[in-house]
Amino acid sequence: MVIAENGYVLVSLFRRRERRRAVRNAFERIVERARDPFFYAELGVPDTLDGRFELLALHAFLVLSRLRRDHAETAGFSQALFDAMFADLDRGLREMGVADLGVGRRVQAMARGFYGRIAAYERGLVDADALVPALRRNLYGTVHPTPTQLVAAAAYIRDQVAALVGQSAASMMAGDIHFAPLEAT
Repeated sequence: MVIAENGYVLVSLFRRRERRRAVRNAFERIVERARDPFFYAELGVPDTLDGRFELLALHAFLVLSRLRRDHAETAGFSQALFDAMFADLDRGLREMGVADLGVGRRVQAMARGFYGRIAAYERGLVDADALVPALRRNLYGTVHPTPTQLVAAAAYIRDQVAALVGQSAASMMAGDIHFAPLEAT
């Protein structure tokens, strides 16, 4: 690699490395929150592969939805975060022993599912009557949560939206993401 006299190449490499680190940190915050036992013990989300995907998708949606408010500034970071999430899902499927030919098809199905969840949760944030059915259908899948669990899950989402709106896009793009505290039902 040739380094320009003005150091531009070094600065560019440093920025890319910093951005990758920030994306990794942001994704780790999403995964950390999505894996919290609170969701299984208190909210009744099934502790299955599907339940874990649903929680990951929900928290990724919350962060990406917040970042979309500053789309011109955050589009590249949001795409990198999305890519990191699906690269991690790809890696997880391979580690579970899914054949190479099946991984791409499954990841594509997960991506389609994620886009569907984004649409459902966005509707739910605009129309409060749409949030509980979206949660019942997606977050809970085949289990039957109690009405109290559904109300608590919807309140949790609203709390997270409020907490994330209060954060600057710049801090989030630095990987500094703070979700609202978890509260037992």
